[in-house]
Amino acid sequence: MMYSEDEYLMLSGVQHFVFCRRQWALIHIEQQWAENSRTVEGNIMHEKVHDAEAHEKRGELVITRAMAVSSARLGISGECDAVELRKSENGIGLHGLEGKYTVTPVEYKRGEPKEDDCDVVQLTAQALCLEDMLCCDIPFGYLYYGGIRRRVKVVFDDALRKRTEDMIAEMHDLYKKQYTPKVKRRKSCNACSLKNICLPVICGNKKASDYVNEMLSETEDI
Repeated sequence: MMYSEDEYLMLSGVQHFVFCRRQWALIHIEQQWAENSRTVEGNIMHEKVHDAEAHEKRGELVITRAMAVSSARLGISGECDAVELRKSENGIGLHGLEGKYTVTPVEYKRGEPKEDDCDVVQLTAQALCLEDMLCCDIPFGYLYYGGIRRRVKVVFDDALRKRTEDMIAEMHDLYKKQYTPKVKRRKSCNACSLKNICLPVICGNKKASDYVNEMLSETEDI
């Protein structure tokens, strides 16, 4: 199956979806959003990465930042924080560059490596997009964590690729149905920027958007 561009979902939403399907639906279906210190710090880190020059060359290494990627096969589009192109006889030819290069996505994250695999799946989705766009094989990528100031290597094995593709297919299914799933409250809810929108209705039948509209109406009446 190939998706049309108007059916593409945001690649960045893959991380939200793995972390919490309800959080993803609140953001990407109901268009709800709220900032907290974690989201602000994350935005600052990404702005610093994307503010750098679009291309940076270090010997046989070329670094491209904020690279737009997409996949009609998966129906997603977004940006890679950085893509490292390293000269290699085992690489591929790329427009505007002499020789052949291997392709490695690098994603920047605040904090430390997480217990779940939401960052890993997001990076894998980036690699799948790059493979579809460039007709190449990408065996691994890196997650850079600001909290530990070092990279963590992620190997894109068959199991991880399938999990990522299954997650994206489920995202499309929920988006098509415009369905916001319920979830059980977890410890991680306390760190979510949407907890004040989500939790008051998590056990009820209301949509979060209806709850927010009610709260706004009450405020206007005061």
